[in-house]
Amino acid sequence: MTSYTAVCRRSDVWWAISVPELKGVHTQVRRLSEAEAMVRDAISLFLEVDPHSFALTLRLEVPEAQDVVDAALSARRAAREADEKAATTTHVALKRLTALGLTVRDAGQILGISPQRVSQLTSGAEKSQAKAAPGEAAA
Repeated sequence: MTSYTAVCRRSDVWWAISVPELKGVHTQVRRLSEAEAMVRDAISLFLEVDPHSFALTLRLEVPEAQDVVDAALSARRAAREADEKAATTTHVALKRLTALGLTVRDAGQILGISPQRVSQLTSGAEKSQAKAAPGEAAA
């Protein structure tokens, strides 16, 4: 599948959009939410193809604020990764704490989460283990 990149730059109250791979393909929109549909329409008219017959990536550029936009996106990505790591290590900790015989209240107190959340997480882990081995009998 052919892939195109649409470069979106703010121009007064409009977003000016160009497709570098296709000389002469330009359009504009008031709101970024309209950009993909408008660019697909422009490309499909230019190439005389179906608007969904190609992949499209929007590259949003705001040169006056790109440094803070990039920093915010990087921080959000790091936060997502930290959340994933916290979830994984919490599951490991809960597994070990419950294997040691601690109650859900005590495990929750240790990890700073509610006993209800401990129950949710441990029952979710049990369900995923049951799905992983559907043919085995419970001990």
